[in-house]
Amino acid sequence: MLPPMAARYPRIMPELLIATDSALVFEAVCSAVEEPGVVLRWARSGRFVLPALMDRPADLVVTDLQIGSMGGLAVAMDLALETGAGRLPPVPVLVLLDRRADVFLCKRTGVAGWLLKPLDPLRTRAAVQAVLAGDGFYDATLAPVPGDVLPV
Repeated sequence: MLPPMAARYPRIMPELLIATDSALVFEAVCSAVEEPGVVLRWARSGRFVLPALMDRPADLVVTDLQIGSMGGLAVAMDLALETGAGRLPPVPVLVLLDRRADVFLCKRTGVAGWLLKPLDPLRTRAAVQAVLAGDGFYDATLAPVPGDVLPV
């Protein structure tokens, strides 16, 4: 008996599923990570992420926090539940945040990393590469410095 197709023909090029309803965010992520061999797919709604992954797995899900229906953290929790139930292989999730205060929510959901907007190509590429390598990426942009005193 032959091994499953994925075992016989392992994927060499990484495949990313980008979940956002914003064409600008999609283009920003694509322009930062696009290179020969990288496959980029677009889910224009959070509710399309799970069916897209069931149809064809991805190596990374990059999701916008603010999506019109089913936001980024709901997507991350949905994928974690499906993985825990054994219906989906584990897939890391990188969340694109609109504000620093949302880091708290990301920590609670156990995502592989987060990145604060506005996006720039260097940080975006570094985040994607780190998460694909199995490391987390926790953007420290606008993080408070311990011991800082606010002016009175």
